[in-house]
Amino acid sequence: MNAPEKFLAKSSAPLPAAGTPHFHESARAQVAGSATYVDDIPEIKGTLYAAPILSTVAHGNLKGVDAGVALAMPGVRGVITSRDIPGDPVLATFMHDEPIFATTKVEHIGQVIGVVVADSVMEARRAARKVKLDIEALPAVLTVKEALEQQNFVLPPVFVRRGDAQAGIDRAPHRISGELEVGGQEHFYLEGQVAYALPLEQQQMWIYSSTQHPGEVQHWVAHALGLENNAVTVECRRMGGAFGGKETQAGHLAVWSALAAHKLRRPVKLRFDRDDDFMITGKRHPFAYEYTVGFDDSGLITGLKLMLAANCGFSADLSGPVADRAVFHADNAYFLSDVEIASYRCKTNTQSHTAFRGFGGPQGMIVIEAILGDIARQLGLDPIDVRKRNLYGIEDRNVTHYQMQVEDNILHPLIDRLERDADYRARRAAIAKWNEGSPVIKRGIALTPVKFGISFTATFFNQAGALVHVYTDGSVQVNHGGTEMGQGLNTKVAQIVADELGIPFERVRATASDTSKVPNASATAASSGTDLNGRAAQFAARQVRDRLANFISQRQGCDPKKVIFAHGQVSSPDAVIAWEQLIDDAYHARVQLWSDGFYKTPKIHYDKLTLTGRPFYYFSYGAACSEVAIDTLTGESRVLKVDILHDAGTPINPAIDIGQIEGGFIQGMGWLTTEQLVWNDKGYLSTHAPSTYKIPATGDVPEHFKVDLWPEPNREDNVFGSKAVGEPPFMLAISVWEALREAAGAARGGKLVHMDAPATAENVLKALNSAA
Repeated sequence: MNAPEKFLAKSSAPLPAAGTPHFHESARAQVAGSATYVDDIPEIKGTLYAAPILSTVAHGNLKGVDAGVALAMPGVRGVITSRDIPGDPVLATFMHDEPIFATTKVEHIGQVIGVVVADSVMEARRAARKVKLDIEALPAVLTVKEALEQQNFVLPPVFVRRGDAQAGIDRAPHRISGELEVGGQEHFYLEGQVAYALPLEQQQMWIYSSTQHPGEVQHWVAHALGLENNAVTVECRRMGGAFGGKETQAGHLAVWSALAAHKLRRPVKLRFDRDDDFMITGKRHPFAYEYTVGFDDSGLITGLKLMLAANCGFSADLSGPVADRAVFHADNAYFLSDVEIASYRCKTNTQSHTAFRGFGGPQGMIVIEAILGDIARQLGLDPIDVRKRNLYGIEDRNVTHYQMQVEDNILHPLIDRLERDADYRARRAAIAKWNEGSPVIKRGIALTPVKFGISFTATFFNQAGALVHVYTDGSVQVNHGGTEMGQGLNTKVAQIVADELGIPFERVRATASDTSKVPNASATAASSGTDLNGRAAQFAARQVRDRLANFISQRQGCDPKKVIFAHGQVSSPDAVIAWEQLIDDAYHARVQLWSDGFYKTPKIHYDKLTLTGRPFYYFSYGAACSEVAIDTLTGESRVLKVDILHDAGTPINPAIDIGQIEGGFIQGMGWLTTEQLVWNDKGYLSTHAPSTYKIPATGDVPEHFKVDLWPEPNREDNVFGSKAVGEPPFMLAISVWEALREAAGAARGGKLVHMDAPATAENVLKALNSAA
C-alpha cells in the first residue's frame, strides 16, 4: 500500500483536497532526480565560481591580506574583499553588528574575509587557500563561563519575574540547586548553502538563493550594493532542507556572490563544501543553566530561580528572539507560581549562532524537564506524577509567567491517553524489575509533554500574501511568500486552494517563491508557514470564487450564496456546469480570474521590553513516551521504543504531518544523544564533517516507533482547523534524554545524576561516575 493510501477511508465519493494525504507535490520529481535545486539550474554562459577566504584565528587584528599568489593561479579572475563593497560594509541585520567581510579584526575561526572568483569551483577553492593573512592574535572568549565572567554580551540581559521566587523557595520543605549544559547542533541540511547571482541591465541583480527568507536576502543584497530593493529579485523554488539554518545564514552567500557579480559583471555562483559550511555558519545555540527550586512533598514547585545563558557567538544574528523564546518556554507545560528568570546573551569568538528548529524553545523546555525529573528522584515519586502535579490548569493556574492565558489546554487528557496507550505504568514496573537483575545494561522510561507557542514573537512578522491565477483552461497557479524546504508547504497550500475553488488537487500548481511576485514576505519559520501563507492563499482563491459566484448569480438570477463549487463542478439552483466551462464563460465575459490575498494573525501582542503579552496565537501540544537502555561499562545507549501522541489540529495532510512528527523527533533525539559540537582551546571547530559529527542514521530509529494524532481541531480560527507541526515535535525527544537519566539513576541506586546534553557515551559515563 502506498504511504498516503493508508489514511484514506473507503468511499466512492470524491474526497476534498484538504484533509487528504496527497503525495508531496515534488515527491515524484525528487525520486526521479528531476527536481531543480539552485545548483541544478542551468548556468548562463560566462558563469564564474567563488570560494571563501577564512580566518584561521578566533580573535585578532587583521593587519593584511596578500592575494598575490592566488591571483596568479590558473583560472582566477579576481579577489573580492571589503574594499569592493559599494554600499554599507555591515550586513543589514537587526543589530547592524556583523561586517560583510572582516575588515580590521577577525572574531572566529572561519569568519569570511573575502572570496576568490575563478573559472571553476576547484580553481577558486585552491586559490582561496593560498591567500596569505596577517593576523595579530588576541585573547579569545570561547565559553559561556568566560563570557559571563567578563560580562561579554551581544545584547543586554533580560529578566522576567512573577511572584516571589525566593520566598517560595524558602518556605518549601525541599529544594534542589543545580547546573546544566546543553550543546548546540549543526543543521546538516542535505543541500548545502548556495547562491547564484546574475547581474542584469540597469544595475539590477537576480539572485537564486537557497533561503527561507527571500525578502531578507533581497534587502541584504540591495543594502550591500547600495541599491533600492526593487533592483534586486530573489527566487527560491525549493531547498534541500533548512531547519532554520537558511533563515539568515543564506543571506551571506547571496551578498558575497552578488558583490563578486557586481564587480566582475559576470554571473557568480557560491556553494560551500560541507567543511566550509560547518566552519562558517551558525548552529543551534548552546546553553548553560543554573537553578534553585523549592517544592513540597508532592513535587509541586513553590519557587524557582533560573539562569539561562545562551552562547550566541560573535554577533547577535537572531540570538535576541531565540533567547526570548527560551524564556517563554522555560515553563514548558507547567504553571510556575513564583519564578525569577535571568537570560544572558553571551558573546563568544565562535560562529554566530542562529535559528534552528524550535528557535530557543527546546533550550527552555529541557531545563524544566530536568528539574522535574530530579524532583521526582529526590522524592522517590514517579516522574509522570510530578509532571502532572505541576501542569497548567483549566480554570485556575492557567496564566504563563509572561502573562498569557492558556485558553486551549488539552494537556491532561492528552497525557492520560498516552500514558494508557503506551502502558506506561506497567512498563515502568517491568523496567524496575529488569534493572534489579541486570548489573550492566540498565533501562529507563520517561513520558514528557510539550506545549509550544505558535507565532513569530516579533508581531509584525505575522503577515503573509499570496496570488492565485486561474487560466482559461481551468488550471490554477498559486504563488505565496513562503518557501518550500521539504516540509510540504506548497502541497498544503495547493490543497487549500483546490478546496476553496472546489477543483481537484492536481489542477493546482504552486510556483517558486519570488520577491517580484509577493513582496516583503516574512521568513518561512516559527512553524507558521501554512498558518500564514495557506490562509493568504485561501483568501485569494476565495475572492476569485466569489467573483465567479456573482457572475453566475447575475446570469441566472440566483443568490450567489447558493452557488456551490465542489468536485470540479459548479452547481446553482438552475444548473450544474463543469469548472472548465465556467472559466471559459467568465473569461469571455471579462471576469477577473486572478486575485491576491493577505492575512495577518489576529489577537497577538507583545511588549519586547517586559516580555509580556500574548506573543502566540495558540499552543501546539504533544507528549512522547520513550524507553532506552544504557551499557554502564561503555556508556553506549539505544532507544528501544517510542510512542507519540501529537496535537496537529485537523491535519491538512495527515501523511505529511506524521512525517514531520517522525522527522522532528529523530532530529531532536540526535541533538540530545549523538550530535556533539566540540571547539578546541584555540576556538577551532573540531567536529566539522560527518566523520566527527554524528547525526542519527536509520539504525538509530527504534523498531517500535508509533505516532498518533490527537483528534480535535484547533480551537482558534486557523486555516482548516489545523495546527503547526514543523517545530513542536522536536521537543518530544526530550523524553529520550529524561529516559537516559532515569536509566543512569537506576545504575546508581536512584541517586540524582548530573548529565549534560548530548548524552554521548562519554557524557553518560561521566554521569555514572559523578553519581558514584
